[in-house]
Amino acid sequence: MTKRIGILTSGGDCAGLNATIRAVALRAHHGHGWTTVGLRYGTLGLLERPVEAVTLDPDRLSAALARQGGTFLGSTNRGNPFAFPMPDGSRKDRSGEMIAGLKQLGLEGLIGVGGDGSLAILRKLLGPSGIPFVGIPKTIDNDVGCTERAIGYSTAVAIATEALDRLQPTGASHERTMVLEVMGRDAGHIAIAAAIAGGADVVLIPEVPWRLENVVRHIAGLRTVGRTSALVVVAEAAGQSDEAVDPAADAPDHGVGDWLAKRLAKATGAEARATVLGHVQRGAMPTAEDRLLASALGVRAVDLLAEGRGDHMVAWWNRQVIDVPLSQVVGRSRTVDADGTLIRTARALGICLGDAVQPVAE
Repeated sequence: MTKRIGILTSGGDCAGLNATIRAVALRAHHGHGWTTVGLRYGTLGLLERPVEAVTLDPDRLSAALARQGGTFLGSTNRGNPFAFPMPDGSRKDRSGEMIAGLKQLGLEGLIGVGGDGSLAILRKLLGPSGIPFVGIPKTIDNDVGCTERAIGYSTAVAIATEALDRLQPTGASHERTMVLEVMGRDAGHIAIAAAIAGGADVVLIPEVPWRLENVVRHIAGLRTVGRTSALVVVAEAAGQSDEAVDPAADAPDHGVGDWLAKRLAKATGAEARATVLGHVQRGAMPTAEDRLLASALGVRAVDLLAEGRGDHMVAWWNRQVIDVPLSQVVGRSRTVDADGTLIRTARALGICLGDAVQPVAE
C-alpha cells in the first residue's frame, strides 16, 4: 500500500511555508512513492467532517509556489486542542476529535511546521495516537531551541533592514530620530540582526536590560559630532525600561516603539517618529535563504518518517541539517546570547544597547 503522510502549518504565518510544503510533498513522492495530504487551517481542519484536507499533487507544485509568502494550506494560532474555546465561553478538550480526524484520513505519519508553542501542542496531541510526528521549526522570532535558523527569520530580517534603509534618508532630511519597532515576542533576534545590517545607532532587546537615560545620552553624543538624526531599533518585547510613568509622554495603549519615540522627543527636544512593522515582517516573498532552509528541512523531515524516527524535529546547525528529539526542544526557547557574536559586533560598531553609553565615532 502507498504510505500516506500529512503536513500542516500551525501558529503565525511567515515566508517560506509554501516552500516547505512543496519540499515535503516532492520528497515523499519522488523519494519514497508516498502520497502527501495537506491539512487545512492547522489543527482546526481536523475538527471538520469531512476533514478539511487536500491531496498534494506533485505535478501541481511548481517552483512558483516556493516564491509565494504565507501558506496556501492556511494556519491557526488559536484553539488549543486540550482547552478549545466554545461558543458559550467554556473550554473543552477536543483532542480526541482531532485524532479521529487524522485516522479518518488514514495517515501513517504527520509533519508539523510550527514554532515552539505549536510543536509542543502537536507533540502532546500525537503522543497517544501512535502516528509518528516530526516537527519543522518556523518562526520569524527565531527562538525555537536547538536550531540556528527557523523558517521565516531570514525574510523578516531582510524586511526590517529594508525599512531602516528607507527610514534613514527621511530621518536625515527632517533631523528626526526614527524609531523602528520590530517583532520579537520573547527574543531580540530580528532587532539585533537588522540593527547591525541596517546601520542603526541604538538597538533595544529584552535580553539586555536598558535605561532610557543611556539612549538619550547616546543620541546627544551623536549630535555633538554633527549628526542630526538617529536610527533606533526596538524589539516589541524590550519593555519600557524601568523609568517612572510620565503622563505627558506615555501612551499605555500603544507599543514600546510609540512610547520610546514620545520619550525621546521630550528628552532630546528633537522630533522623533515611530514605525511599527508588525505583520509586514510575516507577509513577503521569501528570501533565497528561507527557500533553501525550507527545502532542506522539508526533505529531511520526510526521510525521518521513512527511517521510523518520529518524535524528532529537524534543525539547522553548523551549516547542516540535523535532527533532535522533540523532548529537547519543547519548553526551551533560544534567546539572543548576551555575550554572543551579534551583541559583541553591535558594541564594536558603536551601537548602543541601552545598558551603557557607547563611544561615538567622529
